[in-house]
Amino acid sequence: MDHHLSPQTVADAHGISVRYLHHLFRGEKQTVSTFIRELRLGRCRTDLGQPGLAKHPVGAIGARWGFADAAVFSRAFKAAFGTPPGEYRNQLGARRAGSDS
Repeated sequence: MDHHLSPQTVADAHGISVRYLHHLFRGEKQTVSTFIRELRLGRCRTDLGQPGLAKHPVGAIGARWGFADAAVFSRAFKAAFGTPPGEYRNQLGARRAGSDS
């Protein structure tokens, strides 16, 4: 997924107008932008759980998926998953450590 993904890039990729793209989402429970944001947050959540990315700062993982501001990323992640991204990562690490013993 492109971290520059936006309604405009989606519309361009499918040869439709942004207005028509929004029209297609009208019957859904979320907007195009909300859908893209949820995809990004899901990718961030996956990356935070990857042991190979454990040394990457949380903000860098957010930036990797299009969250230019670490504070905005942290708030969005907490709103979506109920815990800040750093705490989420720590919880996963503790679970892994507990299962290794």
